[in-house]
Amino acid sequence: MSLRKTLISATAALALGAAPALAAEEVKIGVPSWTGAQAIAHLLAAVVEMRIGGKAEMVPGNNATIFQAMDQGKGDIDVHPDVWLPNQESFTKKYVDEAGTVTLSSNPYEGNQGFCVSKNFAEAQNITDIADLGRPDVAALMDSDGNGKGEMWIGAPGWASANVNEVKVRDYGLLDFIEPVRAEESVKTARVKDSIAKDEGYAFYCYKPHAIWFQFDVEMLSEPTFDPAKYVMVQPSDDADWYEKSSVATKDALKNVQIAWSNSLPERSPAIAEFFANFSLTADDVSGFAYEISGNGRDPAEVAREWVEANPERVDAWLGL
Repeated sequence: MSLRKTLISATAALALGAAPALAAEEVKIGVPSWTGAQAIAHLLAAVVEMRIGGKAEMVPGNNATIFQAMDQGKGDIDVHPDVWLPNQESFTKKYVDEAGTVTLSSNPYEGNQGFCVSKNFAEAQNITDIADLGRPDVAALMDSDGNGKGEMWIGAPGWASANVNEVKVRDYGLLDFIEPVRAEESVKTARVKDSIAKDEGYAFYCYKPHAIWFQFDVEMLSEPTFDPAKYVMVQPSDDADWYEKSSVATKDALKNVQIAWSNSLPERSPAIAEFFANFSLTADDVSGFAYEISGNGRDPAEVAREWVEANPERVDAWLGL
């Protein structure tokens, strides 16, 4: 039965006083640590609960645990809300291409990632390129703990992109000057705010879409143009010697970002699975969500429900109405 027919049947059942068929529709949504993923997770939940009449449960987890749960197909986690490719390609190759246990959406939005500094710091020190972070004078201005190296946030623990960035710091020849730091994204945001307020130097992994572009005046540094021959990345999930076997000395290609769900979901919750297949967002959508959540400190569930109420035509399209 199509999602449109299912929704109509549920409405008719309610009118007759019967329990709607959609009451059994349930989904458990994986929630990674970054703000964009959290925003999309709550948006998926809002549509499931407000428009499909189903039940959605949030389950925090990193990329590995979410993909493993989707692969097992037991309903512990049914969907990953924000799969960045090729960052997470090791997971999609394993579970989408090889095992065939996970489905990847065909409606991606575009992502871009690199390294940023505040505009004031860039202008004051003439910083435009990633190589400028290897200048001793610049590194010294980024050294907050006095160990002789400037700190640069490369991502949160468990992020595939953080592994890429760790390799980049080495292969860009920055290790003698820069200390790569992994920490939760909230730590990075607080450090960016503090460094700008104190007019100090700080560099960090940045990406679009993200709330940072609404929150602070920052600039993305240039890197060598993407060259697949110079981008050989092996993730820890594929090989324990990933760091030694990887070589990345080029900017990342533009990303495709989409959702992924367990192939067991359509049998258990067909209306939700059909909605996921139609779901699509733009990078501007996600940046706006992220800004409301991390920039204005709003509750993600409230932001999502408000958006669903304000955009009925787009939600109707996702539901095939």
